[in-house]
Amino acid sequence: MIRVRNEELLLADSLDHLGGFADAIVVFDDASTDATVEIARRHPKVHRVIVNRRWRSPNRIWEETANRRALYRAARRLHPEWVFYADADERFVGDIRGTLRSPRFADVQGVRIELFDAYMTADDHEPYVSGRPLLDFREYFGVERRRILMAWRPSAGVDYRLPDSREPQGIHGRIEVDFRCQHYGKALSIEQWDETCRYYIDNFPPVYQERWRARLGKAIHARSDFDTELRRWDDVLQHAEDI
Repeated sequence: MIRVRNEELLLADSLDHLGGFADAIVVFDDASTDATVEIARRHPKVHRVIVNRRWRSPNRIWEETANRRALYRAARRLHPEWVFYADADERFVGDIRGTLRSPRFADVQGVRIELFDAYMTADDHEPYVSGRPLLDFREYFGVERRRILMAWRPSAGVDYRLPDSREPQGIHGRIEVDFRCQHYGKALSIEQWDETCRYYIDNFPPVYQERWRARLGKAIHARSDFDTELRRWDDVLQHAEDI
């Protein structure tokens, strides 16, 4: 599953990347104004594109939840053994397909993936361009680690219920931590960084607005947003800090 809005820059590579371990992809398009929907519909692994033509509410907190719920319910109609949720700006490291289907994971109900933010620096801030792999695109990452539930076995009672929650609720049983994720939400280009800041400033509650207003115009980093030393990908796990 993947939820997108105006991702024509990334989407072909995103779908190729997810298609490397997924049998089928369901896409939720959140009122894109670019070629996102057309790109998604052309991809051979995409089973369905759900098109939301306009934002139904100014409250993006609950709109995000409703969109993920609609996406998940569409994916469940395929009767999958596993559901995997990703954003377009995430790239994964590890044998996801092989591991999820292995005997070691026979009784696992969910998987948390370790996510690290990529950063633009003074020596590495050229904008990402379509047609190149996003995986390993940036040189430096923050050591801050979020362990996010991204894969789970669908079952009764599992759904998205909390405001702006990227994780579903209702999963019971054994949950493992495995795989790594490079997150490029802060590292595609200086222009994209400022657009992201304005999106949160314009559409989210004050607690979000204050945080992103302070980041506007500050795309280039010498240290992470949490004031820690940036590290190369091969070194980041040795210095990881949970947040």
